[in-house]
Amino acid sequence: MRKMFCLLVIIFLTGWICEAWPQLTLEQVAERPKWEEFLRTADVVGYEQPIDPRYAVTNPWRLTLKKGEVTAHAWWKNVEGRVKGYLDSWKWEIAAYQLDKYLGLNMIPPYVMKRFRENRGCCSLDYGNTITLREKEARDLKPSSGAQVASLTLATYMQRAFDNLIANSDRNMGDVLYTSDWRMLLIDHSRAFYTSKKYTRKLLFDENTRPTPKPMKKLPRAFVEKLKSLSYDVIKEVAGEYLTDREIEAVLTRRDLIIDWLDKRIEKHGEAAVLY
Repeated sequence: MRKMFCLLVIIFLTGWICEAWPQLTLEQVAERPKWEEFLRTADVVGYEQPIDPRYAVTNPWRLTLKKGEVTAHAWWKNVEGRVKGYLDSWKWEIAAYQLDKYLGLNMIPPYVMKRFRENRGCCSLDYGNTITLREKEARDLKPSSGAQVASLTLATYMQRAFDNLIANSDRNMGDVLYTSDWRMLLIDHSRAFYTSKKYTRKLLFDENTRPTPKPMKKLPRAFVEKLKSLSYDVIKEVAGEYLTDREIEAVLTRRDLIIDWLDKRIEKHGEAAVLY
């Protein structure tokens, strides 16, 4: 009887772990099309630039949008070109969101193209009631349960895998958000999708990352299978409007690096230690 109880506990925990890493709720995922349409078509009834420029070099605008009886906040920016030594593009924000949806990452709020002040840019939904990693550390806030800690750990591995895929070397403490119930959301991918050898010869985040190793220790099988299914045609259909052919090829090169790294880790530690 005791052995049966232990087995049931293991099955329960394993099932929980398999469902723990998506950080958007099921309702938020289901409502993405609704919010994408809202962001595209709602009227701008207010705007401001409230973020300290020390932490937001792309100078995003916080918009108040209204359509019918619905009012919501969103973020808009149209950065394009080299900013403080880095290439930035609002188009990469939307490409990252489209890949998030295809891969089932489910960690990025809705992003669409929207015109503001007669300029094209990216517009993202502000879910509200979140804090940045910078605020979390400054206030020494921590999850209250082991389940929340475990879920965030898995989410961190997913974040590193995704940043490896899109060559996002600019992940900082303002780009990781935490909800009140300790789910992790990712924003700001305008410095990504680079194509130079620096971003296609090796992974940005692995056991050799300095000063702190940042490997993708454990990933969902479903996510890895989605990675393997990526092809030029798939990415072109999913995000081709916002990526050049060269940028697509660079994504595929980095995908191969991720799969090769995972294969070697599986060979060393066993599949159960790497995939779930």
